[in-house]
Amino acid sequence: MKIDILNTQGSATGRQADLLDSVFGIEVNEHAMYLAVKQFLARQRQGTHKAKERGEIKGSTKKLFKQKGTGGARRGSIKSPVLRGGGRVFGPKPRNYGFKLNKKVKALARNSALSSKLAAGEIIIIEDFIMETPSTKAMNNILDGVKGGFKKVLLVTKEFDPIVMKAASNIPGVDVLAAKDINTYQLLKGDVILLQEGAVNVVNELCSKYTKN
Repeated sequence: MKIDILNTQGSATGRQADLLDSVFGIEVNEHAMYLAVKQFLARQRQGTHKAKERGEIKGSTKKLFKQKGTGGARRGSIKSPVLRGGGRVFGPKPRNYGFKLNKKVKALARNSALSSKLAAGEIIIIEDFIMETPSTKAMNNILDGVKGGFKKVLLVTKEFDPIVMKAASNIPGVDVLAAKDINTYQLLKGDVILLQEGAVNVVNELCSKYTKN
C-alpha cells in the first residue's frame, strides 16, 4: 500500500511511501499486543523491593512468657510477626519481573500495532530533515506543521539522531526512536506516529522478518 509523504510544513510532496501489507495491513491481534506491552512494562521494574523476615531482624529469641495460662496469644520471641517491629510474613524479595516472549509473538504484536495505527489514520510519513544544532523551537515548528491535533507523538527516525532527540526532549508528549528500536508499547503510547521517509524501508525490513509471505 502507498501513503503520501508530507514535508515539514505539512504539505504534500507529491511522493508516496510504499508500506508492506504484511506489516501495515494485517489483522490486528490484541492479545499479542497485550503480552508485548506487559513484557515491556515488566522489564522496566527494578524488582529491588525487600522486607525483613523474622530471621533477619535484630531482637532476642527469648520466649516472652509461658505458653499457657496468660489468656493471650502464644509468642515465641519479640521478633514475632504479630508484634510491632517484628519480622514480616512472606514479605517481598528482590526478583526479576521479566518473562520470555516468543520472537514471532513480539513481531505479530508490533505489526498489529502498526496496522491498527494506520487503519486509524494515526501514521504520518514526513520527509527526512536534518538539524545542525538541537533547537526546541525548530522541532516545535515541524511538529505543529505535521502532527495535526494530536498531543502524544512518536517520531521515528531512520537512525539514532542525538540532535533530534535532544531537540524534542523538552517538548511534553514527544518521544523519538530510531526505526530499529520501535516496540509495541511505544507505538501504542503515542496518539500519532511520525515516520521519517528514510525510516520506512528500515521498518519494512525489520518488521517483515517473522511474517508469513
